[in-house]
Order: sequence, then structure tokens, then C-alpha cells
Amino acid sequence: MSLNYIIKYKATNFYDNFVQEALWQFLIAPLDLGPQQLVYSEFKNSLNIPTETSVNGYGFTTYRVHPKTKFNKIEFEAEFHVLKEKYNPFENINQLSIEQENKILDSLEFKVHHSLFLKETALTKLPKHHTIHFTFSEQSSAFENLKNLNKWIFDTFSFKVNVTDVDTDLDIILEEKQGVCQDFTHLFCAVARSYKIPTRYVSGYLHQGNGYFGDSQMHAWTEAFIPDCGWIGFDPTNNLIAAENHIKVAHGKDYSDCPPIKGVIYAEGANRTEYSVDVHAQQNMQQ
Repeated sequence: MSLNYIIKYKATNFYDNFVQEALWQFLIAPLDLGPQQLVYSEFKNSLNIPTETSVNGYGFTTYRVHPKTKFNKIEFEAEFHVLKEKYNPFENINQLSIEQENKILDSLEFKVHHSLFLKETALTKLPKHHTIHFTFSEQSSAFENLKNLNKWIFDTFSFKVNVTDVDTDLDIILEEKQGVCQDFTHLFCAVARSYKIPTRYVSGYLHQGNGYFGDSQMHAWTEAFIPDCGWIGFDPTNNLIAAENHIKVAHGKDYSDCPPIKGVIYAEGANRTEYSVDVHAQQNMQQ
């Protein structure tokens, strides 16, 4: 059985003064791979500027819009249809002994192969001024420790919007004990990497029909590489193992590798943006 998702994305930018030129890049198209199939995509803007499609350094599809005529308002709309197979994420958990697992994690070959997602970044740097009241147990497997980390973040921190931004470091998150999905994802990555677990930041969409917490625009969670299991998704915002409700767009070392939108605007004065994302799901009974 699969789920048929319809995702509608809309962003409207308003400017006090006319924009003379602009360049935007959008990273919002769902990944078309494995149990997740992108069957329809449409991206357009109110100025009818042609859209360029390219692939970023991690291999994910981006849309580029480069208007060269002046304007003070522009709307972007996208619609995606995604088929996603229902699956049990625990099926991939093949338990090695703890000794075997640690031997792999400690090996030079493993560290070199996964070095990109073991590195500390500005957004996943554990602060020196706050103690992390969570430790991996030497008597538990990597998967069990990561499940416990997922739950610890969920239990310790409160989901609250407008208290952080995309550049907020972990010092502030640990002090305030509040934030949104990107903050909790950065914290998960920081702790997991400190215990030699390769971890990547994932951006995408979340079907919130089951009462899950998520950002009003796009969601963030993690993928951790566990020896003999591969990449497993963890959502610390909701204390979930990522499955069919999580629709992946892209991944990177942290948020800075996969923001949904970035751009350059040539204009003076203030501006504001309104976003909306709607994720609707229905069951597809075809096998």
C-alpha cells in the first residue's frame, strides 16, 4: 500500500520599493528515489519569468528564477504529487554485536568514507558553556542510543516558533530549551557526530495530519548512518523514526546546505514574505 501526497507550496514577496533585479534558488522539489516517487511537479511565478532547473552539489534538483525587470511583488507557486510506499523503518535494523559495531565506527576506512557527515559545523558545534545532559550508553547499540537521543531532545525541549532563526547556534537552544525542527535537528547531529555516528540534516515536508509538530513552511529531521543498517531517519521534533509521513527534499551537513530558498535582491527599503505549505495525503490501494 502507498500514500499519494499532494503538496502545495506558495511564497509571496512584497517590497516597499521596486526591485531592479533579483536571483532566487529554490530547493523544494521532493526527491524521486526509492520508496518515494515524484509523479508530477509544477513551479511557476506571477511574473512568468522562465524557470531554470539545475542540480546542486549534493545531487538535488533546484529551481532558479532571475527576473530582470522591475517589480514590487512576486508570487511563487509549486505543486508536487508524490507516491510513497508504506514501510516499517525497523525492518532495516540488523543488529551487529556492540563490539562489531564499535570496530566499524572506529575504523579509518569508515571515518574517511563518512568524513563529510562527521565534521562539526558552525550550526552543529557543541558549546563549551553548557553541559549536554545526555550520554551514549556503552551497553547499548548505536540504534538504541540514537532512539534515546531522539526522545531526550523531544522531552527536554519545547517546540516554539519565533524564538530562533536559521543562524541560531546551539548555545542559545540549550539556554532557552525552545526552538523549532531545524534547531532540534542541529542538536541531534551535533551529539550523534560527537559519538562517531555520521549524521546528515534533512529538509522536506511532513504530513501533520496525525498531530505532529512541524514548521509552517518545511520540516527538518536527521538521517544517521548505522553500520549494517544504512541511513535511518530520526525526527527529534516528534520523537519519531522517519517513515511514510516524511517526504524528503534534500540533505546536507546542516541547514546552510539545503535552505528551501536563497537569493539576492537589488532593492532598497523593507520587504516581507508570506509562506504557506499544504500537505494532503490519501491512500492508494494499488499494490
